[in-house]
Amino acid sequence: MKHQFNLFLIALTFFSRIPVPCKIDFRPELLNQANRYFTLVGWILGAIVAAIFYLATLLFDQNIAVFLALAFSLLLTGAFHEDGLADTFDGFYGGMDKEAKLRIMKDSRLGTYGAAALVFALLGKWLFLSESGTPLLAMLVAYPLSRCVASSFIFDMPYSQSSDGSKSKPLASQQTTAELLISLLTALPVFLFLSFEIALILLLILVILRFGLKFWMKKHIGGYSGDTLGATQQISELTIYAVLLATS
Repeated sequence: MKHQFNLFLIALTFFSRIPVPCKIDFRPELLNQANRYFTLVGWILGAIVAAIFYLATLLFDQNIAVFLALAFSLLLTGAFHEDGLADTFDGFYGGMDKEAKLRIMKDSRLGTYGAAALVFALLGKWLFLSESGTPLLAMLVAYPLSRCVASSFIFDMPYSQSSDGSKSKPLASQQTTAELLISLLTALPVFLFLSFEIALILLLILVILRFGLKFWMKKHIGGYSGDTLGATQQISELTIYAVLLATS
């Protein structure tokens, strides 16, 4: 149990800015094992952001409350996944071949493609949640499910980015079947928050989206990287909001 708790804390500190009041045994190989808890971390982040949204609604209308919740989310995660989204679009559409794409993705500068992707992603989140009748529920569900989709690529895709500057080099080892099952099982509570029919529709669309994103990544760089996992999380989150709004 102590080892599992340590893995959970590694996952929490890797994907958030939440302070941990105890010492963590951090090693690259342990970070790879910690991917089993990425979905669980998503539940925690989603619950915190949903709570911020609820508190904001006590003082402001829904549009402003959504804006404040999204702003807090960026602070909570350090815009970690948004950075991956921007780097992915800059690399995929700014480079002519695999090597150029990977080189651009490592560049800390923001390009036109990345900036456009960020604007549309943030604006899309605000629009979908502002129009939603249950934005609190949407946040609570989208955070874990989107991270479950993203981390699943570690299971069945090769790692494409191998430079020392890569954000996810410790995740380069393939996810085991047991780790994948833990991640998937941790996502099952979604059925407690959504009707069975809507949950099934959402999961089916996410499976289809995963196939599309897998093809997209293989086409451009032949596998996944830390940046593409971040892009996957952002795209999946937007998709979840859209599906929940369309089925409400």
